[in-house]
Amino acid sequence: MAAARASLVLYSRKDDPRSHAVRIVLAEKALDVDIVDVNPARPPEDLLDLNPYHEVPTFADRELAVYDMRVLFEYLEERHPHPPLWPLEPTQRARLRLAVSRIERDWFSLEAKATAARLDGNAKAMATANRDLREAVLAATPLFRAQPFFLGNTFSFVDTAVLALLWRLPMLGIELGDAGADVKRYAQRQFARASFRASLTTSGRLVSAVAGDIDLD
Repeated sequence: MAAARASLVLYSRKDDPRSHAVRIVLAEKALDVDIVDVNPARPPEDLLDLNPYHEVPTFADRELAVYDMRVLFEYLEERHPHPPLWPLEPTQRARLRLAVSRIERDWFSLEAKATAARLDGNAKAMATANRDLREAVLAATPLFRAQPFFLGNTFSFVDTAVLALLWRLPMLGIELGDAGADVKRYAQRQFARASFRASLTTSGRLVSAVAGDIDLD
């Protein structure tokens, strides 16, 4: 029988950008959450019960289980509206939702291809996926340059997805070079954010503010 769960639990993986984006959101909203770092080869019994797809991220809020990154974003915004991570204006909110969708479909899918190729030892496939991902990120350079945050003047769900992806580029061996100066400036600013630093905790308890250096464990 599965052990009793804490009130708020996130089932997450440290190598999954969707999980990472949700951890940033939880830290941004200063929620007291238990983080379960899932081994996909041996998923915990609770996750098997909560999510029919046995996937992460999965968020357990007492008797409710919520999964799918974009659904989780919407739930957390409605359940915990402060600080807001969607704009109030409907047109701008729709624009940012579409941006999250494109990042997940385009950038996250390329990251998954590159990661799978690296694990399989397929150098050719990894090189192709890395090249495509690098080009996709660099194509968005004007958006990184235009405003303090990605597509806006305030931190939003879009930034959480972008940061989860950018954090993984060096792990894949992707260098942006001089062409990525604006992207790197954005990343350096946001990686210093307290919620991002807290999000690097992948097991144990998520904290809302962290001092000192943290490594991805």
